[in-house]
Amino acid sequence: MIKTLSAGAMVLAIMAGSALAGSTSALDDPAKMSPFFTDAGMKTLKTEKDFKTAWMAMKPDEQKAVLKDCGDTTINKSHADFCAMAKMMGG
Repeated sequence: MIKTLSAGAMVLAIMAGSALAGSTSALDDPAKMSPFFTDAGMKTLKTEKDFKTAWMAMKPDEQKAVLKDCGDTTINKSHADFCAMAKMMGG
């Protein structure tokens, strides 16, 4: 009985770990994010006007995905400046 429970717990842990490892953020996609930055390293945001132009060029479902990711406190920490600007645009 204990072996069965232990095996079941291990399977659940492995499945949960795989699900978390496979999750990606829209904010980690350089193709989607580069229009919002002035540099290739994506460290410096564009001006509010240029950011808005890039934001409006996104599809509504892409905007929703970005705002959803910005609502995640873990993701938001590494993209705080971007998320603050995105929330001004659409949230």
